[in-house]
Amino acid sequence: MIEFIYPHTHLVAGVDEVGRGPLVGAVVTAAVILDPAKPIVGLADSKKLSEKRRNALYDEIIEKALAWSLGRAEPEEIDQLNILHATMLAMQRAVAGLAIAPEFVLIDGNRCPALPVPSLAVVKGDSRVAEISAASILAKVTRDREMALLDQSFPEYGFAQHKGYPTAFHLEKLAEHGATEHHRRSFAPVRRALGLVS
Repeated sequence: MIEFIYPHTHLVAGVDEVGRGPLVGAVVTAAVILDPAKPIVGLADSKKLSEKRRNALYDEIIEKALAWSLGRAEPEEIDQLNILHATMLAMQRAVAGLAIAPEFVLIDGNRCPALPVPSLAVVKGDSRVAEISAASILAKVTRDREMALLDQSFPEYGFAQHKGYPTAFHLEKLAEHGATEHHRRSFAPVRRALGLVS
C-alpha cells in the first residue's frame, strides 16, 4: 500500500465500485471512513485478494471502521442512465449513507460524482489508498454474495462462477435461455439475446 497524500483531515472517506462490466445485477458501491486508532493490516485492491482473505477483511472493516455505507444502482437505473451515470449515482448514495459526514472524499478512478464535500479522484486508488481499498472489499464481497444468491434462483446461468461478467459460458447461456429480469437490457450482448439488435 503506497501512502497517498491528501489534504490533512481526520474524516476521509474512500469510495469504490464493483460491477460496471457485468451484464446482470446492480452496480454496488461502498464508502468507508477508517479509524486511525484501529488499523487494518492487509488492505489491498479487492481483485488481488483471495475470496477467503476478502471475506475476513470484510468482517474486520465492518467491525473497525468509524463509518461505512453501501450504495447501489439497479439494472433498470443502469438502462435508463447508462453505466457511468448509474455508477456516479450509486457512489453518491454510498457517501450519503455514511453515519458520520466525511470532510473529504477520495474516489477510485478518474472522475468524481457531485458531492456536498470536497473530493478527489485517484487513479488506481484501490491499490494506493487504504480507505478506497476497504471500500473496494466491501463492494466486491457484497456484490459477489448477491450473485451467489441469484445463482440459486437461476442455476443455469452460472452466476456464482462468473459473477455476471460476459464470459463465453454466460453468453452461451444467455443465447440459450434468454435474459432474466436482472439482466441489463442496454448492454449489447443482452440486447442481442433479446433480439433487439439486428
